[in-house]
Amino acid sequence: QVQLVESGGGLVQAGGSLRLSCAASGRTFSSYAMGWFRQAPGKEREFVAAIRRSGGITYYADSVKGRFTISRDNAKNTVYLQMNSLKPEDTAVYYCAAGQRMTVVAGTYDYWGQGTQVTVSS
Repeated sequence: QVQLVESGGGLVQAGGSLRLSCAASGRTFSSYAMGWFRQAPGKEREFVAAIRRSGGITYYADSVKGRFTISRDNAKNTVYLQMNSLKPEDTAVYYCAAGQRMTVVAGTYDYWGQGTQVTVSS
């Protein structure tokens, strides 16, 4: 069992930056691939970024590639999402998730956090 708690969301102007954190409970964090997803009002949850267990391989949605960076610190049981050059269309609730494989499909992840709101004003 893994519990995930996101933090770091907030209100930022377009072009600004935010760093999201997702802290995991338990001693098995390093055995999970981690992903970030987001959901805007009236839209389906969409993939943002993912990272393998060791942190050596990452993957991004085209919409955030070059602006967002996912990383993890297995010693701290934490995964991060550094978001730069934010746009109003990045506004959403951001969720972290843990799963057995690094995929872009939300249904393949086993554990989810409660989400953190990111609002980007124009």
